[in-house]
Amino acid sequence: MRKIVLPTDFSENAFNALKYAAELFKYEYSIFFILHAYSEEVYNTSADFSEDKVNQRKAQVQKSSRENLERINKEILKYNPNPKHHYKTLSSFGLLVDEVNDLITKENADIVVMGTRGKTNNKKKTFGSNTLQVIKYVQCPVLCIPLNYKYHSPEKILFPTNYMLPYERRELKLVSEIARRFCAELHLLYISRFPGISLRQKYNQEFIKDVFKQIKLEFHNLDASDKEIAINGYLVENHMDLLVMVNSRQTYLESFLAPSVIDKIGLKPKRPFLVLQNYNRQTQKE
Repeated sequence: MRKIVLPTDFSENAFNALKYAAELFKYEYSIFFILHAYSEEVYNTSADFSEDKVNQRKAQVQKSSRENLERINKEILKYNPNPKHHYKTLSSFGLLVDEVNDLITKENADIVVMGTRGKTNNKKKTFGSNTLQVIKYVQCPVLCIPLNYKYHSPEKILFPTNYMLPYERRELKLVSEIARRFCAELHLLYISRFPGISLRQKYNQEFIKDVFKQIKLEFHNLDASDKEIAINGYLVENHMDLLVMVNSRQTYLESFLAPSVIDKIGLKPKRPFLVLQNYNRQTQKE
């Protein structure tokens, strides 16, 4: 059973991500947890922080949250009446990242799916603040869907890597499952100004080959100093459907996620963007 967490702020972007998730996992028995965390809405809109006023505002926002979740549930069932899918709505008074992480741990969720930007939809930014926080801190793969992106089966997947990180099979399992489900090509892209790879990199490359041995693999090397431009160029020129990167030290993505740089760089993928987490997560026993 696939378990998918879908944070929502009831924006068009969030619902588009929900529709994408429903399409991506249409062949699998899945539970979709549609989560709205609303503590910031209570405190950000209340000038009077007396206990009575806060409680009054909390009750109003909670009521609105539950009504909107009910509406979203009806809309997604109308869009996607898939008997393999079950939807659960959750309204939580807390910070989004904390609530997402707690839900992931409680349900042992497989993936978080959300829009790259939320209700504020600042077009100057690649990722909204909530999406960026989720990418950086939740202990689960995160799939980000760009604004207005229409679902297309992921037949070509781009995975940039420097082969420095010793992956584990569990970290790559989701990519393998998606690729096999859609008979997709997986393009491994190594970007460097120096020819050849070290023994350590070669070992890690061989491990990746073994993990993805049932998948069509293509290995590409690019001589480039600007990794962001190289990745964006490859995405467009080769008509990639999905970008996969790993959030960990010694990877391209880790440097992109350093403080205050992600919106100053050229990594602005207009394709769905799957972030894998190099983490150790304690899962609850059932």
